[in-house]
Amino acid sequence: MKVEQAKQIASKAIDELSQALERGHSETLRKYLAAMVRFRQYSWHNVAMIFSQRPDATRVAGFHTWKQLGRNVKKGAKGIMILAPILFRKSKEEVAEEEQSRTALGFRVVYVFDQVDTEGEPLCELSTAQGDPSGYTEKLKQFVAQRGIQLEYSDAIHPAQGQCSPGKIILLPGQSAAEEFCTLAHEAGHLCGVGSYVA
Repeated sequence: MKVEQAKQIASKAIDELSQALERGHSETLRKYLAAMVRFRQYSWHNVAMIFSQRPDATRVAGFHTWKQLGRNVKKGAKGIMILAPILFRKSKEEVAEEEQSRTALGFRVVYVFDQVDTEGEPLCELSTAQGDPSGYTEKLKQFVAQRGIQLEYSDAIHPAQGQCSPGKIILLPGQSAAEEFCTLAHEAGHLCGVGSYVA
């Protein structure tokens, strides 16, 4: 029953997003995309489930993962329901000389908790770029322009600091000089590949 309940939550979240887009509410899509950036290790359905149950969630993990990080889930905290695959591990004999492989047999309901529902050891924070890039930012902007890449600034990409697609880089305005240089270098590096990226 819980798996069906989880599927209903995911389906309802996707339907609500679809209806919001049909009504022209692109802000809802922006919020979902921001959630996908925060929870990039989760499937689209699990991101939809997390967002629909806790739109303000920032970092989520299971009970045991929080324990391994030196944090405890607070008493009375309500978990966020997601689906996890049930895996079947093939034996060494079945796999022969290949590496051991796993096959998904189905899904089960598991619960994750947002970091605000935990207490204990402080979590590692992402470091910020520091220093003075001096004239290197302008040189990098010239490098980008010489390759016909358009450079823009927009708050619409928040919480990402930068975003690129073929022929275009968008940076979040208001970054420090060092952060702007690092983000621009990062996005310029992506343009060696194909497709659209968010950092």
